[in-house]
Amino acid sequence: MAKPTNNSEPTIVAFLCNWCSYAGADLAGVNRMQYPANVRVIRVPCSGRVDPLYIIKALQEGADGVVVSGCHPGDCHYISGNLVARRKFAMLKSFLEYLGIEPERVQFSWVSASEGGRFASLIEKVVDDVRKLRTPRKIVKEETITANVR
Repeated sequence: MAKPTNNSEPTIVAFLCNWCSYAGADLAGVNRMQYPANVRVIRVPCSGRVDPLYIIKALQEGADGVVVSGCHPGDCHYISGNLVARRKFAMLKSFLEYLGIEPERVQFSWVSASEGGRFASLIEKVVDDVRKLRTPRKIVKEETITANVR
């Protein structure tokens, strides 16, 4: 993942529900609402389809923060996908804390298709919150060194 040229600006990965949050982001863009440009949007069918491993992989690949946004409760196009997502990410935050990673690096939100302003303010809030945290601890897989023993 390419980092912005300005090292003080955190890179945020946003997993957005196709039906609501992505449409809200699109509305923010169409209405020329200002929000930080250091967000990388990944469009997903439903927030409930975001595997927590995707979030860990984004952090491992250099993202400073991750936001997952879906439909409001009761408005999910897949009936309860957003509620499933909320349960997953409650558990993920506990796991991140166990790993020694600030749970504030991962945020979850509801944004509908008509809330472009809410999307813009969400991204500003996430960037500000992540900016206040220390430099992220790198999550790396340790490589095992095998020696040729004869």
